Amino acid sequence: MSETEEDPWASALAEQAESEGGAESEDDPWGAALSEQVESSTPKSNPKGGKDKVDLDVVMDVPVTLALEIGRAHVTIRSLLSYTQGSVIELERLAGEPLDVLVNGTLIAHGEVVVVNDKFGVRLTDVVSPIERVKKLR
Repeated sequence: MSETEEDPWASALAEQAESEGGAESEDDPWGAALSEQVESSTPKSNPKGGKDKVDLDVVMDVPVTLALEIGRAHVTIRSLLSYTQGSVIELERLAGEPLDVLVNGTLIAHGEVVVVNDKFGVRLTDVVSPIERVKKLR
């Protein structure tokens, strides 16, 4: 299995560090931290010639917030205060466009609403690659 398949985040961070020239500047503490993280998370060869596996079990039970966004609207406080039961708020998204699937506020996928056993769900139609997710963090 290749390094990219084992840890896509580490390879994305390494690619980002390479594209920045790997320069760790005092003016860019985030760049230095990312480079340090890449170095510490990249599997090192062990004496037997194999690679150490990254243990993800320590983060598997960390809770995250998953949110589905169907659209947004920018309104004035005057409009907001005038809303009553039955008011319709026009969103900036067209009907039929996919939902945004956010984890802790970061876009990870797009999807569509489905109904399964009288409950709403979401079918993922497009998952954002780890490299794109890292790029959006900048």
